[in-house]
Parts: sequence; C-alpha cells; structure tokens
Amino acid sequence: MRWNKAMYTKFCLSMGLCLRMCDILKLRLCDIVQDGDRYRLEIVEQKTGKRRVFTVPLVIQQYIENYCLRNGIDRAALMFPITERAIQKQLHIVCDYLGYEGISTHSFRKWYATEIYKANGYDIALVQRLLQHSSTATTQRYIGIEPQRIEAAIQGHAYLI
Repeated sequence: MRWNKAMYTKFCLSMGLCLRMCDILKLRLCDIVQDGDRYRLEIVEQKTGKRRVFTVPLVIQQYIENYCLRNGIDRAALMFPITERAIQKQLHIVCDYLGYEGISTHSFRKWYATEIYKANGYDIALVQRLLQHSSTATTQRYIGIEPQRIEAAIQGHAYLI
C-alpha cells in the first residue's frame, strides 16, 4: 500500500485543529492569518453554522505552508480539492488493510477532544467550549467518558464485595 501525503495531512489537521473533515476540505492557506506573534484561523463551521476563531499552533501553520509550497497550491486555492465521500472510501481501504474497524473521518476529531480532556485535568467545560457543544452532557457522550467513568467507579469499588 502506498503512503498518501494528502490523506495524512487531512487527518493531521483533523487531529491537530479539532476540525470536521467538511471544514478541512474548505481550507485555503490564506484562511490562516498572522495576528501579531500568533496565527489564527476563523471559520464558520459547515455543520453548525457557528463562527469559530482559534490559534493555529506554529508547527501546524508551518506544516500547512510547507505542504502547499511542495504541492504548488496557491494561497487562495482549496488545499484539498476532493469530496468527503472520497476521503471516507480511502480511509476505509486503509483500515481494511490494517485490520481496524469502527474508524471514520470523525474519529480523529473525537481523539483530539479526548486527549485535550485528559491533558487538561478532565475539564469537560473546556472541551465543551472547544467543540462548541451546547451542553456538557453532549460533550460527555461525544468523547465517551460516561461509560469510562462508570467502569472505573465499578472497578475502583470492587473491594466492597
């Protein structure tokens, strides 16, 4: 199986910026704007219609810029002129090859949210704001922490029996 740099880049952006694939497919290099000593991205999420403004880590901005430069992608052009369905098909092929099940393009966004949750003292409100969910209950279901917490509580108190 041949390595696909464009696919890799799309999934890195999903994991590194917590974006849905539909929003990644709309990205142009000119969307990432230098703002003082940082870079920021302002998007309107396709799914929710909500405006989102956030810092793009320098390492990700540099990676994106290098990707566009190496591939001759103009600053105003779409970085990934492909459909979401085509990406899903390619991911399915790779997962079948590797023997993985239950992975979709959205899995990378969920992974990012879960890692942010763990790395920031299990602050569900922080992740809720990051994902722009309307409630913490939605965020808990989204990252699947409720079953984990229940299982941990059961295991932690097994000595009571």
